[in-house]
Amino acid sequence: MTFDERMQNVAIIGAAGKMGSGISLLLAQEMARLKNKPENKDKNYRLYLIDINLDHLAGLQQYLRAQLVKAGEKACVMLREMYKDRQDLVENQDCINQYVEDALSFIRTGTDLSIVKDSRVIFEAVLEKKDLKVDLLKKIDNFCGKDTLYLTNTSSIPINILNKEANLNGRIIGFHFYNPPAVQKLAELISADSTIQELKDFSMELAKRLSKKIVPSNDIAGFIGNGHFLRDGLYGLREAKKLAEDYSLPGGLYIINKISQDLLVRPMGIFQLIDYVGVDVFQSISETIDHYIQGEDLKDDLLKKMYDKKILGGQKSDGSQKDGFLKYDRNRPVGVYDIDKGEYKLFDPQGWSGELDKKLGEYPVGFYAWRNLVADPKKSDKLKTFFQNLKSSNTLGAKLALSYLQNSKEIGEKLVKSGVAKTAEDVNNVLLNGFYHLYGPINDYI
Repeated sequence: MTFDERMQNVAIIGAAGKMGSGISLLLAQEMARLKNKPENKDKNYRLYLIDINLDHLAGLQQYLRAQLVKAGEKACVMLREMYKDRQDLVENQDCINQYVEDALSFIRTGTDLSIVKDSRVIFEAVLEKKDLKVDLLKKIDNFCGKDTLYLTNTSSIPINILNKEANLNGRIIGFHFYNPPAVQKLAELISADSTIQELKDFSMELAKRLSKKIVPSNDIAGFIGNGHFLRDGLYGLREAKKLAEDYSLPGGLYIINKISQDLLVRPMGIFQLIDYVGVDVFQSISETIDHYIQGEDLKDDLLKKMYDKKILGGQKSDGSQKDGFLKYDRNRPVGVYDIDKGEYKLFDPQGWSGELDKKLGEYPVGFYAWRNLVADPKKSDKLKTFFQNLKSSNTLGAKLALSYLQNSKEIGEKLVKSGVAKTAEDVNNVLLNGFYHLYGPINDYI
């Protein structure tokens, strides 16, 4: 079966979630392009979007319509070419409206898994829970033909485990989109030992058509992205606890979040990033990877305490940031959670947080915030100069940052040594493209 034939009937399980909604948008756009090829005019296309909540599915349809309009407005030239034989589409807006209606016309929504029975490709994007995924995959495969291909968006569960326990005979692959899928260019591709060649070929062609940069990862829990992110976050948590002996736990969290953003020149501090992903999601990643990786402690009691208190981070329906380790106002951190008191301690530049800033010391000459370097063609030279100056500094902030950088490098090198990543370049590409870092962790800056 060809790629185009398989794309005639596709289903997404968990379609209304954060990841599923983005995947739904990407596939609706690709199916609209396919349908408008001259050779496909008479073919029928179906995109089944399955979720457990009807209200969420209604919200998904609104999201898709709004995003398709935006996509069409940015691609008028492409739409003109797509609809060049349609004499009735005179204005750009006519083409945009037609594109939106074409993409939405393929979509069928529902909560009943049995409607996927004729699907040739199924994307799974449910919660990161192994038993849930296995149970769903088993049920779905009972409805579907034995040539159906499965792509799972798991970010940490080994593919061979899902394949074996769901009895899929190599018809499953890890296609880990990064959040948000419609924007992020990176995707990790994870094959099990038994993954069939047709599925590997299909996945590579899909990545090409969706303009995704593929980085291969070996089938070891956490893969490259979460393998590094989890260990990086756990290091931050442990360093914050050490600092708590002198500066209290809120103070330690504040310090580590600040230096991991500013002095590591990252888009977010580590605790802001954990909040963005979701404390509950990070906790789930921790539990999953710790279960499959032996000889390494990959859990932290502070995570569990936050989870038990329901301080979970994540995003609201409008995309704004929920409070987690940090408190937010208009998506900007304004405080840090004091777990002993069960309340947030607001930043006070003239008080406690200002005193901690003084303890960290002056930033080295050549410091630039991430946002000031991200589009700078000379950022590599500027980073090199800054890190050289950082190494010459004797401040508390510099010492903490250099230790953090060294640990991040060691994590990356271990991912290569243990066989998770094939090369240092693959590790660096994931952090550069999936996490928007300005430099990879395996570098010569330190």
